[in-house]
Amino acid sequence: MPENQARNPDPRHDGPTEPPAVPASGTTDAGEAAGSVNRRNRTASKTAAKSGNPLLGWLKEIATVVVIAVVLSFLIKTFLFRAFFIPSESMVNTLDIDDRIFVNLLVPEPFALSRGDVVVFRDTKGWLPPAPAKEQGPFTWVQDGLTFVGLLPDNTDQHLVKRVIGLPGDHVVCCDAGGKLTINGTSIDEAYINPAEVPQVRNFDVTVPEGKVWVMGDNRNHSADSRAHMETDGGFIDLKDLEGKAAVIAWPLNRIKTLDNYPDVFKNVPAAR
Repeated sequence: MPENQARNPDPRHDGPTEPPAVPASGTTDAGEAAGSVNRRNRTASKTAAKSGNPLLGWLKEIATVVVIAVVLSFLIKTFLFRAFFIPSESMVNTLDIDDRIFVNLLVPEPFALSRGDVVVFRDTKGWLPPAPAKEQGPFTWVQDGLTFVGLLPDNTDQHLVKRVIGLPGDHVVCCDAGGKLTINGTSIDEAYINPAEVPQVRNFDVTVPEGKVWVMGDNRNHSADSRAHMETDGGFIDLKDLEGKAAVIAWPLNRIKTLDNYPDVFKNVPAAR
């Protein structure tokens, strides 16, 4: 008979079996709850901050816009364009009394000046009579401040506006046998002159020095320009006194337009010798 095989005993566990780890659900729920409360508190704080004083927020926005507008206006007025008010009839009908114009401050530097350009210049030669003392009112400082930053046009009596006829070195003569101006020996047909009146002939013969220009008004019979001030520095205007080139009529609305320097009038004029 076959021998009986020995039975292998079942494995024994020497120690107690550890139960599987169970996450502490109570601790997790408490952490999530605390985080949720913190988020709600932060959201509520932000909402309260936004809705705390709507008027104050609105005023801050308005103040920011005003400050930005003033700074931009000042920068534009200082480096690019400046507004001026036209008080006289000397440039009719190119410019009318009470027109507001924008002047390009980049002329004559860095951009060159051309014959025919309408320019605004400071009255350093005493062409204008002394200005009366300015009346001071309760809001004069407001007007002065707005003019300074460029939000109002300059309406002082310290500037003039004329058209450049002669550049440095040009020989300008009035008049030839046909009553026309000549520049460097070439007569010109001045299309910009006020057609309402025939210009009176006022004879002159000048050569423009370096650093200066010869200027005349389009309303020839009503313009005290270089011709009327030849006893003062020959009637010439220093280039350094030019504020810039008048580029645009900005007001009134029915007269908004760019200003022409009539290049065809001067296209046949030879360069100064």
